[in-house]
Amino acid sequence: QVQLVESGGGLVQAGGSLRLSCLVSGTQMNGMGWYRQAPGKQREMVAGITSGGTAAYADSVKGRFTISRDNAKNTVYLQMNSLKPEDTAVYYCNGVRRPLEYWGQGTQVTVSS
Repeated sequence: QVQLVESGGGLVQAGGSLRLSCLVSGTQMNGMGWYRQAPGKQREMVAGITSGGTAAYADSVKGRFTISRDNAKNTVYLQMNSLKPEDTAVYYCNGVRRPLEYWGQGTQVTVSS
């Protein structure tokens, strides 16, 4: 059974930092990524990373967020710095093991002004 379990969300003041983790069990993923969904908005991609470590970011988080992965630990991370209130959302871990796609349960990130 494939599972993606996120951790590391919470409440932080604007300008602060959080580090999200996503532990994968049951398979090795090809691409992995982080998505977020704010209340009343569509889910959007925040950052993605290939199995080889090539990363891509949404324009809104470039220069502030860093995605990384440890293939030996089957874990992907999202380091979030200089957080803004508009970063408030539920953050979801996503993994692709072609042709299937998997999601975590989500972790809440709340940034207070």
